[in-house]
Amino acid sequence: VQLQASGGGLVEAGGSLRLSCAASGLASSSYVMAWFRQAPGKERDFVAAVSWSGSLSYSNAVKGRFTISRDNAKNTVYLQMNSLKPEDTAVYYCAAHPLLTRNQNAYNYWGQGTQVTVSS
Repeated sequence: VQLQASGGGLVEAGGSLRLSCAASGLASSSYVMAWFRQAPGKERDFVAAVSWSGSLSYSNAVKGRFTISRDNAKNTVYLQMNSLKPEDTAVYYCAAHPLLTRNQNAYNYWGQGTQVTVSS
């Protein structure tokens, strides 16, 4: 099983980025796909998740600014990030689990992470 995250980069505050996570080796359409992030010196936090049926969950910190979506045909999940803030700076990880949960310890599979840096 491999989750390959991409799309990170450097952007100014107020800008946008779209992250992608391509899954291989699992039927991602049967899994919840989620994004977590870890800022320097902080714990990894839940960002957003989407179930196979389209149920969504967002953290309060990103609700209204970020949109998670998935393309089951492509085994890919996306995170559209708008109105980015410096506090969004972190390494973003995608993850997969059979059930919708915000608990990172429950997730079976993880991508390698992609760096997002938002300058003020």
